[in-house]
Amino acid sequence: MADPRTSIINQRLKHINRIIAVTSGKGGVGKSLIATTLALTLSKQHRKVGLFDLDFTSPSTHLILGTKDAQPKEEKGIVPPTINGIEYMSLIYYCSDKPTPLRGADTSNVLIELLAITRWSPLDYLIIDMPPGIGDAVLDLIRLVNRIEFLIVTTPSQLAFETVKKQAILLQQLHAPIIGIIENMKMTNTKNIQQQTEKLNLAYIGEIPYDPQVEDAIGDETKLLSTVIAQKITEITHRRL
Repeated sequence: MADPRTSIINQRLKHINRIIAVTSGKGGVGKSLIATTLALTLSKQHRKVGLFDLDFTSPSTHLILGTKDAQPKEEKGIVPPTINGIEYMSLIYYCSDKPTPLRGADTSNVLIELLAITRWSPLDYLIIDMPPGIGDAVLDLIRLVNRIEFLIVTTPSQLAFETVKKQAILLQQLHAPIIGIIENMKMTNTKNIQQQTEKLNLAYIGEIPYDPQVEDAIGDETKLLSTVIAQKITEITHRRL
């Protein structure tokens, strides 16, 4: 029997212009930082933006964004709080800082529940911070969410890109729209990742240099928006989004 909640999901999302899932082949590549900074930079361009943290492995956008005591409200569903101009929803509101060892059907159930109960305003962009890798959450989102697009984050590491390559090929096989690949934490002038991205017939969105100032900017919107990462992501949004 079909889950009745799944029929509600796209009704909840129908007033959102673009839904962008920020994903990666593995953890530790700066995916959550890029997702949060992307949401902030789009908001500063006077776009209406939501940020949805669905990283079941370790939700962290609340730390980057500096959510403090903001909480969602219950009103015929869950209404996300607005933080730094962004509507924000996260697993953290339900699991606190505890681990969330979800697998298989449990992951799907939580994902469906959050998608079905969250009431977003009309938005230009909803940015989704995905769990890394190729798992149930990725497959479920492709199945459940119409119009979803994927933005893939990698580092210059060949090991990181090997997992990205597998993820990109799977998304292509599933006919999921891929905006392109961002190369994060770049420290040299090598074109290796760009060349390999083009071999996959994907767009190389741009490179973001390693920025030692980022750690000090965690939780501080003003500092974060003054980092090199924010400057580069702003350039990317003007060119690609």
